Amino acid sequence: MAEKRTVDTVKKALEAAKERGFRESVEIAINLKDVDLSVPKNRIDEEFSLPKGRGKTIRVCVFASGELAMKARPIADLVIQPQEIEEYAGNKAKARSLAQDFDFFVAEAPLMPTIGKRLGVVLGPRGKMPRPVPPTSDPTSLINAMRKTVRVRSKDRRTFHAPIGTRDMTVEDLAENLDFLMRRVIGKLERGRFNIRSAYVKTTMGPAVKYL
Repeated sequence: MAEKRTVDTVKKALEAAKERGFRESVEIAINLKDVDLSVPKNRIDEEFSLPKGRGKTIRVCVFASGELAMKARPIADLVIQPQEIEEYAGNKAKARSLAQDFDFFVAEAPLMPTIGKRLGVVLGPRGKMPRPVPPTSDPTSLINAMRKTVRVRSKDRRTFHAPIGTRDMTVEDLAENLDFLMRRVIGKLERGRFNIRSAYVKTTMGPAVKYL
């Protein structure tokens, strides 16, 4: 169960935001302090599986052949065979569309060098390089976990955002996701809570409500 303060903050953020004609995300904006983000090891670049899910459809693409491709088809949103990789690599617009349309990628481990060489320029900067898995593995549990996963990346910026769900989720579920995500982020910082200057909760287009 989330802390009362977290529940209250989420509730205020939802109440302060006007109703929109689309399903807004709810996010946390975190402002860091006393962290040298020019040093890559100090940056936040993590994936966290939210306990209450994302509240929206998360699309997963799998690069695979043979047995892995057969296992992935019923659960993945798209399966790309090895011979199809070149179709994307040879068409920049198609490659960019692939990177934009899918949230996470999984790949049969032996295909990773080819994917890195041919599609790394598109997937890498977006933090979407595939998660490698053995050719004989069952990707079902990994893909199901990815549908609840958020990627939190500070890059070299002191202020960064991370989604905690969507507006149509309950206040309690959003608060539980927020508590979980903040604990994980704080755990990744060298001085923990002392490296956070402030944090705000907001919907996509709503006003920011102070959390920390």
